[in-house]
Amino acid sequence: MHSAIILRYFDNLSSKQQRQFQEIGPIYESWNQKINLVSRKDIGHIYIKHILHALSIAKVIPFRPSTQILDVGTGGGFPGIPLAIMFPQVRFHLIDSIGKKIRAVQHIAESLALHNVSTDQVRAEQMEGKYDFVLGRAVTNLHAFYNWVKSNISGCNRHSIPNGVLYLQGPESITLPVQHTVYAIRDFFDDPFFETKQLIHLTSDIK
Repeated sequence: MHSAIILRYFDNLSSKQQRQFQEIGPIYESWNQKINLVSRKDIGHIYIKHILHALSIAKVIPFRPSTQILDVGTGGGFPGIPLAIMFPQVRFHLIDSIGKKIRAVQHIAESLALHNVSTDQVRAEQMEGKYDFVLGRAVTNLHAFYNWVKSNISGCNRHSIPNGVLYLQGPESITLPVQHTVYAIRDFFDDPFFETKQLIHLTSDIK
């Protein structure tokens, strides 16, 4: 699978974005030979299982320019790196506690000329500062994740949905005392991989 799958679902990309999506797969294949950024069995399906999965967030919300995004537990740079290509006027701060992964992600961002990406080796609980949205993808259970990052969510809403957490996960049930919306990713993409995948939007408003 190659970058054509991205154009299938996002047909208004600039020539620069198209080139970046063409380059991202080979860059990850090269890095994955040095460090296990994604599962070895997934690397041949990176456009579906990692890049397009990350871009499901773009189907829910088109981030406005100057939006501040925190990607917690980014691992190999997902969902932050693909979204940084999709939204070049948005600031993405990618963090992970594993130094070798975050250094690789920084090199990948530089290889793709993503000037809107910054990285840090830091645990989520130690993060300071406010962000419009906090992203995560199967980092830990959702309740723990929300408790880690709820203090980092800005109260100044500028989008069609309230500021909060955007969390990618499987079919796990959700029991949280906060307002949330569940999006079935199969509604956006028709590949069987997405059949049980969910995007959860959590706000900081207590019910």
